[in-house]
Amino acid sequence: MTIGSLKPTKEKKSRKSKQVVDEKVPLLPTKQEEDTGFDEFDGASFTGAVFNLSTTIVGAGIMALPATMKVLGLVLGIAMIIFMAFLTEASIEMLLRFSRVGKSSSYGGVMGDAFGKFGRMALQICVLVNNVGVLIVYMIIIGDVLSGTTSSGIHHAGVLEGWFGVYWWNSRTFVLLVTTLAVFAPLACLKRIDSLKFTSALSVALAVVFLVITVGITVMKLINGSISMPRLLPDVTNVTSFLDLFTVVPVLVTAYICHYNVHSIDNELEDNTKIKAVVQSSLALCSSVYVMTSLFGFLLFGDATLDDVLANFDADLGIPYGSLLNDVVRVSYAAHLMLVFPIVFYPLRLNMDGLLFPHARPLASDNLRFALISCGLIGLIFLGANFIPSIWDAFQFTGATAAVCIGFIFPAAITLRDRHNIATKKDKILCIVMIVLAVFSNVVAIYSDAYALFKKNTSPSE
Repeated sequence: MTIGSLKPTKEKKSRKSKQVVDEKVPLLPTKQEEDTGFDEFDGASFTGAVFNLSTTIVGAGIMALPATMKVLGLVLGIAMIIFMAFLTEASIEMLLRFSRVGKSSSYGGVMGDAFGKFGRMALQICVLVNNVGVLIVYMIIIGDVLSGTTSSGIHHAGVLEGWFGVYWWNSRTFVLLVTTLAVFAPLACLKRIDSLKFTSALSVALAVVFLVITVGITVMKLINGSISMPRLLPDVTNVTSFLDLFTVVPVLVTAYICHYNVHSIDNELEDNTKIKAVVQSSLALCSSVYVMTSLFGFLLFGDATLDDVLANFDADLGIPYGSLLNDVVRVSYAAHLMLVFPIVFYPLRLNMDGLLFPHARPLASDNLRFALISCGLIGLIFLGANFIPSIWDAFQFTGATAAVCIGFIFPAAITLRDRHNIATKKDKILCIVMIVLAVFSNVVAIYSDAYALFKKNTSPSE
């Protein structure tokens, strides 16, 4: 994949030579932060940046992708995953290009440059909604894996239930509380995103472990002939089934949202001309993982694929050591999500601070404010994870609202606004198409979900 016409700076820039333009905008290190020792940091490596951006992308979305194959069929589903990767690349290229020209060092700065204070606030609110929703999904999946979940009246046992039986200490609420205090809270205390590069590398490795085992199980079942031919195309029989196709769009959008961390990673790069290659490498890696997970996950479970495919790994797979492999798959991905959490939490905290305290000193230099915002957000996410029943519900809400704005509508709007007169005719046509597709597909998705929910709630009384 190629990032359009992103123009590099005239000379190679090290992190120490970067100029910070707007100290009030979230998602960028400020001068005061540098005074507290930030200059001792020599800059993030290319590899660390790729791992951090890849970890931002490959989160919980991968678990819902096999379920999108159940709706779209393999051919259309895989085509949509690849299409979304290229569309995501185009939107990031627009952000970076206008950042360079406008000398903005954050997503909020670009929005502020194009639309003023209210543009920056709109971006901050969308990041809050999206990231809170995504982190709630992470907790829901971790709870599903460790403590079990119930879908359509069928209980899918969690790993801890399978190992020890049902006890109070492996209940969903208690397990999530321990995970929050022992894992999320310590990692959320780190003040620089590059400090998470090692946990990010480990999280990507754990995602690959999940993928390799899934592929291995599927190949074994293909060899022994226990897997039937999957549906290649969507099953469209009426208007309702056609509208249902659009319900996967918010899930696909959410799976690629990483825009809120691109500038943070760019700001910490030792050589900021490498951000283009970082984005290319991360999207290539993640789209490959997405395609393979969707393909082999749907092959393995077919029409029985659940909204959270990890919940499918609680039954007898019909192969040697199937129970052990089930546990390894689920535990590895639960651990992956635990390590992804702080990467997504980082911009969430910065944007909350920017929204509530736009004129305060940098968050990293105010320990009390840092601790209060961190605790408040973690507490909110914990409560959400205990009251929202399904990851599909959370994805539909965040993906159809905040995520589509962050990923596509805002970058397209910035380009169409074109305050610096650098957008080409091709750019503007692409942006119009991007906005029309985003708005239409997500409006239909919201309508379809609302209709299905209404029908579900009224059918018992009929």
